[in-house]
Amino acid sequence: MITWPALTVPLSELHRIQLWCKEHAQDHPIEHELWDAVLTLWLMGWVGWLPTWVLDAWWASLPCVLGTLAPSLYIHWRTQAHALKRLRCDWVRKPPELP
Repeated sequence: MITWPALTVPLSELHRIQLWCKEHAQDHPIEHELWDAVLTLWLMGWVGWLPTWVLDAWWASLPCVLGTLAPSLYIHWRTQAHALKRLRCDWVRKPPELP
């Protein structure tokens, strides 16, 4: 079954994953560096909107959109890989169950 990623990720979730990566940086250095790269793309995506608008460079809007979606796409990819048992991901939380 294909599930679509949520377009927004709460800052509390980004912070929780960042803390996990910092706490486990010695054990999981690649995961730590990869998360830093995802957050860098996210920040570049948000900051890039102003120059895109001011310079009328609308071709740059696609990289900005992809940058702002980077954390949600990455979290979705890791969650799917963890659910399919292709990749172990310790920071993945189970979705809350509905009553």
